[in-house]
Amino acid sequence: MAFQTVFKRYELKYMITREQKDRILRAMEPYMVQDKFGRSTIRNIYFDTDDFILARHSIAKPDFKEKLRIRSYAAASPDSTVFVELKRKFDHVVYKRRVALPENFAMKWTQGFAGRFSSSGTAPAGTAGSITASATGSNGARILHKELAALPTQMTSEINYFLNYYGTLRPTVFLSYDRLAYRMRDIPAAGSQSDIHRNGTGTGSSMPAVQTAPDLRVTFDENILFRDYDMSLGSDIYGTPLLEDGKVLMEIKCSGGIPLWMTQVLSEEHIYKTSFSKYGTAYSRYIQPEMQREAVTLRQIAAAAKAGSETITGGMGTSAGSVRRAPANIGRRTSSWLHYLGA
Repeated sequence: MAFQTVFKRYELKYMITREQKDRILRAMEPYMVQDKFGRSTIRNIYFDTDDFILARHSIAKPDFKEKLRIRSYAAASPDSTVFVELKRKFDHVVYKRRVALPENFAMKWTQGFAGRFSSSGTAPAGTAGSITASATGSNGARILHKELAALPTQMTSEINYFLNYYGTLRPTVFLSYDRLAYRMRDIPAAGSQSDIHRNGTGTGSSMPAVQTAPDLRVTFDENILFRDYDMSLGSDIYGTPLLEDGKVLMEIKCSGGIPLWMTQVLSEEHIYKTSFSKYGTAYSRYIQPEMQREAVTLRQIAAAAKAGSETITGGMGTSAGSVRRAPANIGRRTSSWLHYLGA
């Protein structure tokens, strides 16, 4: 199966109810059909630094942001084909580079065990991505380099630059969701007349409304679940929900205008464009608050140790004569967070 590897498009997001989804699907029926993935459960592993620099930058809503993930459309084994995706957004336009690799190679590449190689097969001077026998085994290193050499040079170069720029990345978030995906039917354009939808009703933007949009895609995501452990694309689907019960995240993906019939149904349903990042939401709603709580705990432990106190006060639930130890789950991410805060 051939896969699209380069994307440049607008991605408009709308938070809707399941009832609205059903009505939109009825309106879409004359124009759209399910794409090659159709109904699937998508698994994603997002990569970031220990102090979550990519997540923190994303939720600040800058003009430019980027992220790296590995995606599969079903439970993946080490030999299953998955997608390494570098996604960037600049001035409201999304640019995505995607390469297909076996799952075991994709995980090794994104974590710096391989891939940052010159055409001669040697790692560039000063990079941290050299393959070592301890990391993958010498034979595994050669196989991985062969896999990467067969990929388009421009895409692997962009991903390698990203990996080298941010240094050591690690899996930080597992996100899964049930997706229903549609593309336009293969039918001739109904005409050349077009209009401009500028008052913000329905789409919530000044995107042009046109009669036809051959590259239009519409997706509906439900049961969006997050966790920050068990980072395996082959594991079961479970985690913390990111959406309210009964809500659906709809995305309209297009390189230009939105069809008139779509703007009309959005207007009739009073549906407006919103901002929602799955990874950013997982970080800001769950990971960041937990790291802040852990940082407070570590500061109190350090302060008590410095003062020679045997009891840490402040509602931490310790008994007299005991010294509270750092929880076992406080790891390098909290240490990095403390460093970021200047502690």
